[in-house]
Amino acid sequence: MEYTKQRAASLWICQARDRRLGGDTARQIAICKCGHTRRGSHPAIFEGKIGEIEMTVRELYAFLEEKMPRALSCDWDNDGLMVCPDDTKEVRRVLVALDITAAVAEHAVGEGYDLVISHHPLIFHPLKAVAPGEATVNKVIRLLTSGVSAMSFHTRLDAVGGGVNDVLAKAVGLCDVVPFGKDGEEIGRIGTLPTKMTLKEFAAFVKEVTGATYVQISDAGKPVSRVAVLGGGGAGESGAAAAAGADTYLTGDLRHDQLTEAPERGMNLVQGGHFFTENLVCDRIREMLHEADATIKVDIINSYPAEFV
Repeated sequence: MEYTKQRAASLWICQARDRRLGGDTARQIAICKCGHTRRGSHPAIFEGKIGEIEMTVRELYAFLEEKMPRALSCDWDNDGLMVCPDDTKEVRRVLVALDITAAVAEHAVGEGYDLVISHHPLIFHPLKAVAPGEATVNKVIRLLTSGVSAMSFHTRLDAVGGGVNDVLAKAVGLCDVVPFGKDGEEIGRIGTLPTKMTLKEFAAFVKEVTGATYVQISDAGKPVSRVAVLGGGGAGESGAAAAAGADTYLTGDLRHDQLTEAPERGMNLVQGGHFFTENLVCDRIREMLHEADATIKVDIINSYPAEFV
C-alpha cells in the first residue's frame, strides 16, 4: 500500500491505495492522535467511515511524556513507565490514584484495568531483587503477572503548567499566578486572593476545597492576601515562598520548627496534608487521558493510606 498523511479532525488520516486492487480503491486508515499506528498489528481499516483506534500503552505514554516532559523532573526523582508487561496492549480502562497502594493494585487487577497511573512513583528506590516479600516488589509482581501496566508522574507533574500546583492554586482561588522555587526548580506557585481573608477563614476554605480531614495553621498575625502554594512535601520551599513575597504559605507537610517559628519569621503557614494538597490533580490526569483518547474509560480511586480516630 502507498500512504500519504493529512491532518483531519485531530486525527492522522492515511490515504491508502491498495495496489492489489489496481490502485482504484482508496481506503482511509485512522491512526491514533499521537501520530502512530498500532504496534504489532495492521492498522485498523475503516471503509466509508473514519473511526479512532484505541491507543496502546506505548502510544499513551508517549503522549503523556509530551504533556509532562521528563526534563521537568527533579534529578533525584524516579518516575515514568514503572511496569509494562506489553507496551503494544490497547488501553481501554485506566485507574488513577495518588499512590499505587496494595489495595489500588488489587482493585486494578480485580476490575480488569489495563493501566494504573499515579502521582507518587510505584518504584522510587532501586529494587535489589524481584521476588515475593518486599511490599513494592509484591505490587510489581501482581501487576506484571496480571497484564496491568503502571505509570507514575511525580515532580514533573508538580512543575508542569496545569499540574499539581496550578490545580491547587486554582482551587484556593489565586489570581495572577506565577511559579516560584529555589535552585532553578520553580515547582511552586504564588498568586493573590481576590479578597483578603483572616488565616482561619483561609484555612477553613482550604479544608473545604481539598476535602482535608483537618488543616493546621501557624499565625504570623497577617491577613491572607499573597499566597504561595506547593502541594505535598513543601517544607524545603518555605524560604523560597517568603523570598517570593508570600504572606501565607500553603503546603502539605511542614517541619515542627517551621510551625513554631512562623510568628517570628512573619509568614503565615497552612499545613493542609500531603495527600489532600495533591490529590486534586487526579482530575487533571483524567482530562489529559481524554485529550489523548476520549473513548478511554478513566476512574479515580481514593488511595489515602490512613484513618483518623
